[in-house]
Amino acid sequence: MSATELSGTEETSLTDDDVVETIRELPPSAKLVAKVLEYDGTLTQTELAEETLLPPRTVRYALNRLEDRDLVDSRFSFADARKRIYALDLDDRQAE
Repeated sequence: MSATELSGTEETSLTDDDVVETIRELPPSAKLVAKVLEYDGTLTQTELAEETLLPPRTVRYALNRLEDRDLVDSRFSFADARKRIYALDLDDRQAE
C-alpha cells in the first residue's frame, strides 16, 4: 500500500502554517516520526523504530501524540492484520 492509496491522491507535506505550528508544539520524538512518515510514506511501528532509531515505546508515544492532533492516519496491514500501518494525514487539517 502506498502513501497515495492511504492518504488520497495528494502528497502530504509539512508546509502548511497550521500544521507546522502544531508540530512545533510536539515532543522531538513526534517531530522525528512525522518527518520520517513525510519522506517514507506508510510504515509500521517496527519500521518506524528502525528508521528513527528510537525505542518502540518512544515510537508508540510519538504516534499517540500525532494521533491526538489528527496528524497521522492508521490502518490495519493487509499483509499482517496484527500490525497497523501509519501515514501522515494532513488533508483533514488543511481543510479546517
